[in-house]
Amino acid sequence: MVEVGSRVRGFLRNRWLVFVAAMWMQSVAGVGYLFGSISPVIKASLGYNQRQVASLGVAKDLGGNVGFLAGTLCAVLPLWAALLVGAAQNLVGYGWVWLAVTHRVPVPPLWAMCILFTIGNNGLTYFNTAALVSCVENFPNNRGPVVGILKGFAGLSGAILTQIYAIVHSPDDAALIFMVAVGPAMVVISVMFIVRPVGGHTQARPSDGISFTFVHSLCLVLAAYLMGVMLLEDLVGLSQTLTIVCTIVLMVLLLVPVVIPVILSFFSNDDEGVYAALLPSSRRGEASGSVPYEEQHEVLVSEVQDEGRKGPWRGEDCTLLQAIIKADFWLLFFSLLLGSGSGLTVFDNLG
Repeated sequence: MVEVGSRVRGFLRNRWLVFVAAMWMQSVAGVGYLFGSISPVIKASLGYNQRQVASLGVAKDLGGNVGFLAGTLCAVLPLWAALLVGAAQNLVGYGWVWLAVTHRVPVPPLWAMCILFTIGNNGLTYFNTAALVSCVENFPNNRGPVVGILKGFAGLSGAILTQIYAIVHSPDDAALIFMVAVGPAMVVISVMFIVRPVGGHTQARPSDGISFTFVHSLCLVLAAYLMGVMLLEDLVGLSQTLTIVCTIVLMVLLLVPVVIPVILSFFSNDDEGVYAALLPSSRRGEASGSVPYEEQHEVLVSEVQDEGRKGPWRGEDCTLLQAIIKADFWLLFFSLLLGSGSGLTVFDNLG
């Protein structure tokens, strides 16, 4: 019984469980990509012209790409609290839009609708920030694959939500807006206590390579499956029964990654002590206090260099003020500023 309890606690603190929960959260964190699908019903219901709809799109993009508040709150609050704020923003912003489109509340003026879209889509920045921060800290030696997989799931989220909506499709097209308001909030609230840095994982594991290969392969299968299903729905047309079956298969594919933390926690001996024993002898000697003279000299030189340098090195944690004096920051800033606009234009104007 003690062994089972220890395994369960290890499962709840397993960094792969955090990663899988972050993937699920990211799979609903791209509702901004659905603007082209919800804008026709907004245009028809509220009598907007295309210029007014474009204004809503700009407001939506502003909320989804300005993450200073989310970054600040994630730094000062527990991640679950920041995620709760993001879920509330998503629910209130898009929920009020749904109420206005269905005429359950008085229709706000255009500027107020823009504010609602900004608030609703800004909630997604909390999901992105919490997922990336926690998983990058849990996988410091695999930051690239982690960020790539999480952003990949965010990119697929529009297709995932569209497929889920297909099984509850009704003559009321505004139901998609309701799902955009409620769905992400429900998913995030269900995993907000799981997505967090768990600590004690600064070393690579022999199982990491196999696990990342499995997740990468699953991402490719998931993307190909979604594309195939959508092409069949558009070109051939699927019955409601087949649509439900395809959606169930999609849900199974999304749940499959949880086998990684289950296997690592209950069917393997992935123990921190095992990997501490695998450290090079020099590192173990350092831990025990017996460090050769040459290595002591290297450590002293390294400490002098650390004292002489200004600010963190690339890849280390830094504040916003430390970041804005770095060339890397401005290279990324202008690349995203100038390069992301074309993609957003397509998403906002093609359903």
